Amino acid sequence: MGDCGVMRTGIGGWTFDPWNETFYPPDLPKKRQLDYAASRLTTIEVNGTFYRSQKPETFAAWAAAAPEGFVFSLKAPRFAVNRKVLAEGGESIQRFVNSGIAELGDHLGPILWQFAATKQFDPADFGAFLDLLPNAVGGMALRHVVEPRHESFIVPAFAALCREKAVAIAVADSSEHPQMADVTTDFVYLRLQRGEESIGTCYEASALDTWARRIEAFAEGREPGDLRKADPAAVADKAPRDVFAYFIRGGKPRAPHGAMALMERLRADRSRGMK
Repeated sequence: MGDCGVMRTGIGGWTFDPWNETFYPPDLPKKRQLDYAASRLTTIEVNGTFYRSQKPETFAAWAAAAPEGFVFSLKAPRFAVNRKVLAEGGESIQRFVNSGIAELGDHLGPILWQFAATKQFDPADFGAFLDLLPNAVGGMALRHVVEPRHESFIVPAFAALCREKAVAIAVADSSEHPQMADVTTDFVYLRLQRGEESIGTCYEASALDTWARRIEAFAEGREPGDLRKADPAAVADKAPRDVFAYFIRGGKPRAPHGAMALMERLRADRSRGMK
């Protein structure tokens, strides 16, 4: 395997009652769940930031619980994205970015801006929204990823806007939302939502093998040829990329096991030097 970005796999949040039975040791105190999850996974997508503001002390405590190399991606607040006119969300965006997220330091991963499934693509308004996303906070560079969930975004103009602004497009593996696997910046963000609780590793072994190959392709600067794109004609620059993959929603009680099983495949492939 040649030059390669950092590949991370994880889950959404760390507090979920079924995980008390399927993931966490029975005698583990609840206040130690983050420590345990961060020791077994390499990233977590925080959903709580979508619903409510967090204090700087909270972000600092999360950072203290995370080992070296572990990152939190943060879902941006709903007040910034659930708007008729996205370009009017500047105040909410700034409030969130300045709420203390810089306390995460090296543990700060991408910021996910997820839009309502009914939100349609308006090129001028969406471009104005992207202009509102700050490049840095507290001297730290910020990485942004957008997740539109309406078919109207499956057009080359959308991918071009994201490429121009160096914003990633979330790659959804979902039965409900469209997939757009366009590479538009120096990282790739996957949300795997087809898991099943009846499967011990959330996804079948064959599906995990397939996603491992796709992630390796992205990380090495290549593009998988079997994913849907908004602009199929565009070819991404061949450069190593960090990849974040989250097991979300479908089969959630088994999501941690999916993340661990996928990471095992990625590590094994790297140790063998396979492509």
